[in-house]
Amino acid sequence: VAPWAYGCLAAYMFFLILTGFPVNFLTLYVTIEHKKLRTPLNYILLNLAIADLFMVFGGFTTTMYTSLHGYFVFGRLGCNLEGFFATLGGEMGLWSLVVLAIERWMVVCKPVSNFRFGENHAIMGVAFTWVMACSCAVPPLVGWSRYIPEGMQCSCGVDYYTRAPGINNESFVIYMFIVHFFIPLVVIFFCYGRLVCTVKEAAAQQQESETTQRAEREVTRMVIIMVIAFLICWLPYAGVAWYIFTHQGSEFGPVFMTLPAFF
Repeated sequence: VAPWAYGCLAAYMFFLILTGFPVNFLTLYVTIEHKKLRTPLNYILLNLAIADLFMVFGGFTTTMYTSLHGYFVFGRLGCNLEGFFATLGGEMGLWSLVVLAIERWMVVCKPVSNFRFGENHAIMGVAFTWVMACSCAVPPLVGWSRYIPEGMQCSCGVDYYTRAPGINNESFVIYMFIVHFFIPLVVIFFCYGRLVCTVKEAAAQQQESETTQRAEREVTRMVIIMVIAFLICWLPYAGVAWYIFTHQGSEFGPVFMTLPAFF
């Protein structure tokens, strides 16, 4: 790998730290300082900010430092720690988006009659994201797959490159693809799809007034942004990981294997 590639990687990590830390820290600070913002529906947004901070400190900072050296300098233990915290933060972010979609669907579409979204529901949603994130980040530490330096060897992630005996990579990659990508994708599409349909039906019943038309446009735009953001964040990594996993023995450049991880 050319030296300039490591420089670009370090610069990109610095950019993510420079933008990610202030935004997410301010989100936490402002919400904690202002009581009006501490509503149950905002709990999952706070959880998403915490997930992003995990990525900043557990992933981006480490990768920036190691890319300046041209290889992962922290050894096996450091690889496990970096891989764990980066995976935990990424998965918390993913499942926070899923819970956010479910909460909006429950509040707007009211699939359960007489349902009122409260603090207990919000706490359950946050706890669910941690459970699902741990169900992905912990197994490689205890023998189901493993964390190894990936791509340009400056960060660590789940081993989807090899089929080493005793590691059980095949079953873990299949589990990750189904449970931690395909199912969240289906849930998000379903919830936001129903949300758009419900808003359109409500608008039709009110003779398409200017207010309902504006609300319909805003909801539709929000749904499109959320779905596209999810696909941009996760489709490149999941697609490349699955392609490499199903084409064992083929030659893949380190840059090709590195780029999707930083979407």
